[in-house]
Amino acid sequence: MFAKLDVAAEGAEQFTAELHGLNLLRQRTLVATPRPVATGVIRLEAGALLLLEAISEVPPAARSVSQWRSIGHALAMTHQAHDERFGLEEFNGFFGPLRQDNRPVDSNRWADFYAERRLIPRLRSAVDSGHLPTDLAAGVEQLIDRLPALCGPEPRPSLLHGDAQQNNFLTTATDAVLLDASPYFGHPEIDLALVDYFAPVPHDVFAAYGDVTPIDPEFRRRRELWRLFGYLAVITVDGSSAFGRPFLDRIADAITRYR
Repeated sequence: MFAKLDVAAEGAEQFTAELHGLNLLRQRTLVATPRPVATGVIRLEAGALLLLEAISEVPPAARSVSQWRSIGHALAMTHQAHDERFGLEEFNGFFGPLRQDNRPVDSNRWADFYAERRLIPRLRSAVDSGHLPTDLAAGVEQLIDRLPALCGPEPRPSLLHGDAQQNNFLTTATDAVLLDASPYFGHPEIDLALVDYFAPVPHDVFAAYGDVTPIDPEFRRRRELWRLFGYLAVITVDGSSAFGRPFLDRIADAITRYR
């Protein structure tokens, strides 16, 4: 059994959302996810515990080519599930410790959803944290205004992992296991942009994904656009730290790139 502790006041709510997300992935896809033990969430006087089945993991440093490929394949299979609307009616989620609003928008256009449910809330939280300089905030606002021209062709809403950085996948001897998901229906390039968000991954991940469904050649041009909400999340949570401060440069670079 694997136990995860969260001492934050909203710990039980976060873990419940995580279980909902894993359950949704099991219902709508054939990818592997850990199953809860008993009820899964145990409320404590201060925080909560999340209990999941134990999984025998192959550590990232020991992964073979086929195990790296299993991550790309699992992500592509997740994206084979579709819906009519961007977002998710059933429940909201979290991106790290930050609440994430999944409600569909009236227009049902991807650029509007990405602006209203991802970039604008994350910009607001980054400004409120006091860690985002006013010139960068203004630059992000201008970029948001240009989203319809930047987002590319309108995608079909695909089921996303939602926080698909490589640390949120385990690899076993046979397949990849999805963890810490915050799913909703959106642009599949969001997940592709987050896979190597913190650290590079072998090209095999993207090659395996492409064996299932082609990756648009323009994805590389849009990648920093999809990472921007994550950069703002880091500034919100860790903007004053040595880890967080370099993300200000990434935000500045994105503003310049998409000006």
